[in-house]
Amino acid sequence: MTQPLRLGTRGSPLALTQAKMVIAALTAAHGLAADAIQVVPIRTSGDRIQDRALADVGGKALWTKELDRALFDGDIDFAVHSMKDVETIRPDRIVIAAMLDRADPRDRLIGAESVTDLPRQARVGTSSPRRAAQLRRIRPDIRPVLFRGNVATRLAKLEAGEAEATLLAAAGLDRLGQPDIGHPIDTHDMLPAPAQGAVGIETLGEREDIRMLLAAIDHRDTSLAVMAERAFLAALGADCRSPVAALAERQGDGWRLRAEILSGDGALWEADDTVIAGDHVAAAGALARALLDRAAPDLRMLFTG
Repeated sequence: MTQPLRLGTRGSPLALTQAKMVIAALTAAHGLAADAIQVVPIRTSGDRIQDRALADVGGKALWTKELDRALFDGDIDFAVHSMKDVETIRPDRIVIAAMLDRADPRDRLIGAESVTDLPRQARVGTSSPRRAAQLRRIRPDIRPVLFRGNVATRLAKLEAGEAEATLLAAAGLDRLGQPDIGHPIDTHDMLPAPAQGAVGIETLGEREDIRMLLAAIDHRDTSLAVMAERAFLAALGADCRSPVAALAERQGDGWRLRAEILSGDGALWEADDTVIAGDHVAAAGALARALLDRAAPDLRMLFTG
């Protein structure tokens, strides 16, 4: 294994912070020198294209394809991602080798203390179909407006009066040293996106040396939770246009997976939960099929065509 090892990441402040978290964990686990890992910032298509919804310009692959190419070309040894931004089906050669301990998975509302406190016909900035649908389920009068960009950009749009409120992931705000911004929304009111708050590290499957290095920093409970949530997505056939929420949490000695699917306007939705006794993937798939089986035809068509 040659050094320095090269860690690929997006170049946003949050992505660079998460890269530093990975380096700190590896350094502590293996006693590496401070300069043993080099950060390689890579500008993704998602960073370049800020004026359109992800679904209109290529989906979640906009966050990953340049980093994937860097892995394939040998320009980096491993890559760090916010797992909620990673598409469900990944290239065969790439493996998710480790996940850090998950942070707060909730959303935070900035601009009001709660969704019910928002003014009539409030504009809420978001690029997330899930958040837009959940907001409109609670308050059909709310008008989602497109907010793309990093945390600072979205907060600047809000300050400029482009919306009355916005929603951001609590984990990202905490990692950027902004834990006091906004009001956390209970997950029973707005279930988060699958894998929200989780940081994952990918490498090539054939890089056994890197996989062994990363295995030492894998947080097992986070990996199991994210596995279940991503399996739920896969069983639905969901993509970045699909309003989907899921959260797997420890419950005693076992696990509980809560999930919901929604129509874009929030008028149709199905939600349920299941206790995972054994196979996380099988349990998640069964829950997805149960929701689809009882969904109204118009809602089911959003996922099954």
